[in-house]
Amino acid sequence: MNSIHLVGLGQNPASLSSEAQDIVHHAQVLCSGRLLLDDLYSEHPAEKIAITAPLEKVYEQLEDALHQNKTVVVLADGDPLFYSIGAPLIERFGPDMVQIYPGISSLQRAAAQLRIPWQGIPCVSLHGRDDYSPLFSRLRNEKYVAVLTDKHNIPSAIAHRIAEKCPDMHEMWVLEDLGGPQENVSHHSLEQASQTSFHAKNIVIIEKVKEPEVQLTVGTPDESFVHEKGLITKSPIRAAGLGALQLRPGQVMWDLGAGCGSVGLEASLLLGAGRVYAIEKNARRIPMIRDNIRRMGAFSVELTHGTAPDGLDELPDPDRIFMGGGLGGDNGELMDCVTSRLRPGGRLVIHTILLDSLHQGRKYCEELGWECSITMMQASESSPLAGDLRLVGLNPVFIFSAQKPHSR
Repeated sequence: MNSIHLVGLGQNPASLSSEAQDIVHHAQVLCSGRLLLDDLYSEHPAEKIAITAPLEKVYEQLEDALHQNKTVVVLADGDPLFYSIGAPLIERFGPDMVQIYPGISSLQRAAAQLRIPWQGIPCVSLHGRDDYSPLFSRLRNEKYVAVLTDKHNIPSAIAHRIAEKCPDMHEMWVLEDLGGPQENVSHHSLEQASQTSFHAKNIVIIEKVKEPEVQLTVGTPDESFVHEKGLITKSPIRAAGLGALQLRPGQVMWDLGAGCGSVGLEASLLLGAGRVYAIEKNARRIPMIRDNIRRMGAFSVELTHGTAPDGLDELPDPDRIFMGGGLGGDNGELMDCVTSRLRPGGRLVIHTILLDSLHQGRKYCEELGWECSITMMQASESSPLAGDLRLVGLNPVFIFSAQKPHSR
């Protein structure tokens, strides 16, 4: 049985190698997007298969053609293994059944136009997606981030979303119609880009032009956070709480009663492309959290002003839940919500200084059959005294952890 010839058209199909041109020329079956087939290959004598959802129907047509020993050619814009049909095609038919003819990707062409090395540039695809977390998680640490756009996530919309978090840390390059007759490269502030229209075919390069005011780390000094005096989870307690959460990249976390946001912000470092939802009911603290997000570049933290459980309805189910203010006289409604919404295998961590809150959380989770543990932290921090140092004890804090069974 013949194999599938997967041809990357690069940024300009006219620049195909002679080998790739010959493969396309002798194709008995051409498979690609409808627009590409109609625009460039309408007069090609091959049988045409348009790539549409569901893909399994397309695969069945390709399989039938292969069984008939026809020469099957699949065409892809750019490089077929760069956010394209290559990976799903190989997964479906196996690597031995797909012969690949690479093309120049949009990122390669964009980097060449900007004269920057591209091997270290992370690329985020917003094509057909509405989750900006993978993009936001990259912006803090990367000099450049490439973004693949679509008709909804256009450059102006992307610029607006980033500017909402921090308007002056980044600028935007927009590369339009690469390889085409209207090719154009332009550089903008986020404000300028958010008010500009661009060619429908484009790729965006976000450039970091300024470092965050505060370098966020696990164990960031308490004084680095904007917070109400004395109302912050102290650094050693935060570290222990983050350890109890057992965070993994890509997870969703709720920070209930976020205060100044210190726990959620540090958690964002460990979650990678995951998401942190900081929920705070006190209106006075909302500007503090927003300011800390901006100053520390913690763009993957989403702020919600509301009360729990009422303010949780629109949030995605979490893998991890942190409650930093105890249970505060919860009549069971809040615990009902968090334990039902927590995903199977998820972890709940509660910091409390009150024995009743500790007892309440433990009793509730043990009645559900969850595995529970308690750690009491009583740290001390150094303080200057008479030209030397003394240790000042912090309030003891109970760290209650519970894990939801995978089967529930």
